[in-house]
Amino acid sequence: MSTPATTTPAVLYPLQPDHPELVAPFAGLVQRSGARRLWLCQSFKAEPHQVLAHLSGAGYDVPVGTSVSVMPLRHPYEAALQARSLALLTGQPVVAGYGIGTPDFVAALTGEPYKSPRTAVRDYLTSVRDLLDGKAVDHAGPYHHLDARLLPLDHAPVEVGAGVLRPGMARTAGEVADVAITWMTPPAYVRDVLVPALEEGARAAGRPARPRVATAVHVAVARPGRDLRRTALAGAGEHLKGPHYADMLRRAGVPADAHDPSSTATATALLDHSVVVTGTPHEIAERLAEYRASGVDEVMLNPAGVMLTEGVRAAVEDVEEIIAACG
Repeated sequence: MSTPATTTPAVLYPLQPDHPELVAPFAGLVQRSGARRLWLCQSFKAEPHQVLAHLSGAGYDVPVGTSVSVMPLRHPYEAALQARSLALLTGQPVVAGYGIGTPDFVAALTGEPYKSPRTAVRDYLTSVRDLLDGKAVDHAGPYHHLDARLLPLDHAPVEVGAGVLRPGMARTAGEVADVAITWMTPPAYVRDVLVPALEEGARAAGRPARPRVATAVHVAVARPGRDLRRTALAGAGEHLKGPHYADMLRRAGVPADAHDPSSTATATALLDHSVVVTGTPHEIAERLAEYRASGVDEVMLNPAGVMLTEGVRAAVEDVEEIIAACG
């Protein structure tokens, strides 16, 4: 399953919503602007699949994606059923993205962390993809058991995605995923590290092409009175506390300090390395073109910093102006 190429960005709602109506301004933005897709991240408040289905029922008929659903929350059969149901209810293409979550969270739900996260992802995505393709799946592995198939049903296309930050998981995604979903990965790192690893995995699995890459990029328009360093830290600072993000940024040559994620030096590093992209809408559009030139097929505009510091209206305004500049 593939999505036609386009330079039009997608839009990410970056928070955990209490109610679908909180996401509606972003869904409306996608609908009127022709943005590529509305993405939701994992939410432990209102569940993302249900939020997206609610929005479709409210008249927001747009392509959607999850970036990413945490695997321990649902069996692969339930994951495939949820993804297919979303495609059926919306009538729109779906990217169903999955990620392993933190070791502590995995242990809290399953009793212990994944001994091999790459094996867990490989097996999970293979089962979900095969179920969506109408195949009978017979799998008995260390992380799930499955001997079943989905009832046949026509629906809009569903791509299966894997959360990717580092080259090992990129190789696994190259073997089994339709989409590699990345967050905060600078253009040069995508080009020099992730894309070659995706291609290596695809070759090893005998696939004709690597998965396409969808990357969430923090954005903020430069406006009078807006402190872009503060905005950058508000949006990205929490992720810097995660060891996997800190390690990825270190590999990418970004001198962000995981021990002091709120420092001025960290904010400057995020801005200088295009982890957080700022400027006029046209300047941002030019910087986003660097992502596409580096192998990113779908850019997700993530206005988390603006949304957290100035609210929904300011975030939607930024994203709408950036989309117009990209056109």
